[in-house]
Amino acid sequence: MNSLNSILVEGNLVKDPNTKTLPSGNQVCDFTVATNRFYKNGEEGFEKEVSYFDVEAWARLGAACAQNLKKGRGVRVVGRLKQDRWMDPEGKQRAKVKIVAEHIEFKTAKPGEKGEESPGALAQEVEEAEDPGRPVVF
Repeated sequence: MNSLNSILVEGNLVKDPNTKTLPSGNQVCDFTVATNRFYKNGEEGFEKEVSYFDVEAWARLGAACAQNLKKGRGVRVVGRLKQDRWMDPEGKQRAKVKIVAEHIEFKTAKPGEKGEESPGALAQEVEEAEDPGRPVVF
């Protein structure tokens, strides 16, 4: 039985996405999303806390991200957390947690920018290009 492992993050890309094609032919798109949290700091007012989340998107979802995302673009990512572990060259154990995307919504582009008019526009475009009987989830 699988344990519950689900996350939703909404924010903006901090840099342009990086896309790789693996020897297996699979495509993966990596990017980082910044989220903002504002909280009251006693009587002094509000403070801003920024968190950064690394995201990877695979296959068609990754290709759509590579084509449509760029620095500053807003996204909503639904996925699962994955921990990578490795030994660095000095023999120290390292670990990193990232989000593996299962669904991504591209936020409306700012006026004057190229991009989707609505988050559903890309999904409609891909559905028409793919098998019309198969639903596409982004």
